[in-house]
Amino acid sequence: MSKVEETEWLYEIKPKGKFIDLNFGEIWRYRDLLVLFIKRDIVTVYKQTILGPLWYLIQPLFTSVIFTLVFNNVAGIDTGTVPAFLFNLSGLTIWAYFSQCLTNTSSTFKLNAGLFGKVYFPRFISPLSRVLSGLFKYTIQLFIFFVFFLYFLLYEGKSVSVGSNIYLLPLAVLTMAMLGLGMGMILSALTTKYRDFNIFITFGMRLLLYLSAVMYPLALVKEKLSEYAAIVEYNPVAQVVEAYRYMLLDTGNPNIKGLLVSFALSILLVLIGLVIFNKTEKTFIDTV
Repeated sequence: MSKVEETEWLYEIKPKGKFIDLNFGEIWRYRDLLVLFIKRDIVTVYKQTILGPLWYLIQPLFTSVIFTLVFNNVAGIDTGTVPAFLFNLSGLTIWAYFSQCLTNTSSTFKLNAGLFGKVYFPRFISPLSRVLSGLFKYTIQLFIFFVFFLYFLLYEGKSVSVGSNIYLLPLAVLTMAMLGLGMGMILSALTTKYRDFNIFITFGMRLLLYLSAVMYPLALVKEKLSEYAAIVEYNPVAQVVEAYRYMLLDTGNPNIKGLLVSFALSILLVLIGLVIFNKTEKTFIDTV
């Protein structure tokens, strides 16, 4: 009787046993799949549409125009020497990226239920691909911002300039990405069990927009609504938006401490999100 030789497996698929399990080695092995997901997210968003990728430009531009007409011309919000349109466009650029990261990540299990139930791969790749693919749209919108920046500077002769801490721009973008990713992974577990949370997220994002200093300076809230200023001031998204706008337009009161606190909070949210995401991954197929 021949002796059975022990075989060393290349990969072993087994339930996650760690409290926080983020196997970077495994994610790296599936990097081709990650790239494929990123391409899918970019290409399929506006596939079979008339304007296609032009929607990347139309949405922030039209929203900036509406904000300028309503909040600056009608409501009389003063943006100082910075053109109101440019002021609004800068805030919307970073807000749109955060909003996309959060909303797309929050529906991870619902949108990928069929795929998750058939094929194994690190599930974290799915929300990660959403965050990374969002950088493509963000880069285009940032480019459009600088096009209008040069227009107001060279053609209109406006006194606009970038802030002295423009080098911190990647930190602001990374903070927004992790805030959206962390909050999205937490909400993904809730939307799996309770469909009402999909409606809540849509409503909540609209409300959060007005509490994140996107269309007004943070100093204006402290001046006119001092009793409610803490709601906006302690909002980590508002702190990032205010710092981001100073980096691009040299306007507002830069609070580097607030940005760093938001960055630390974003790391904490990602860790909490990973715990909840990994736990939900084991049982979501029974409830989705």
